[in-house]
Amino acid sequence: MSTTIRQRLAVAALTLSAAGFATWTASEGDGPTSVRADGAVVHHPYVPTVGDVPTIGHGSTRYEDGTPVRLSDSPITRQRAQQLARNLHSEEEARFKASLPGVLLYPGEYDLYQDWVGQFGSGNWRKPQSPRTWLLRGDYAGACHALLQWRFQAGRDCRLPVNWGPKGCKGVWTRQQKRHADCMALQ
Repeated sequence: MSTTIRQRLAVAALTLSAAGFATWTASEGDGPTSVRADGAVVHHPYVPTVGDVPTIGHGSTRYEDGTPVRLSDSPITRQRAQQLARNLHSEEEARFKASLPGVLLYPGEYDLYQDWVGQFGSGNWRKPQSPRTWLLRGDYAGACHALLQWRFQAGRDCRLPVNWGPKGCKGVWTRQQKRHADCMALQ
């Protein structure tokens, strides 16, 4: 009988895994794309859901220099979308690590919370009701449960079927439910 030993590691020693990045980009999706005359796939800026901000590529709402994405921006290539997502994620990752002094996480938890920050942002991560509050206390299950509180988008409760239409926010709720289930499976 084989026994797997899992150990939480200092957040400072962890990095987003390739699988974690792939999961995040898949969850964010591509947004609207088209094929140029030269055969290159390009991503167009768009507003993902009512009340959201302009986005391009894999959920990027700004460029590396801090300039917000505008609907009038030129499309970007698939390669640029990947590069932009990686660069912005690296910036977020540094802020994320700094926000959890002394906290230990499993690599899977690290990826999961990085995915959360990628969706909701560092500003929300530092709010008292975010999972961070429970992680700082060492309450890992409490942090998992806090994920389910982040189900709102533009004032809409995304767990309610009335908000699941074509311009709705069902994806916010289903993503949180998956995160919660994955998080609890690690406890």
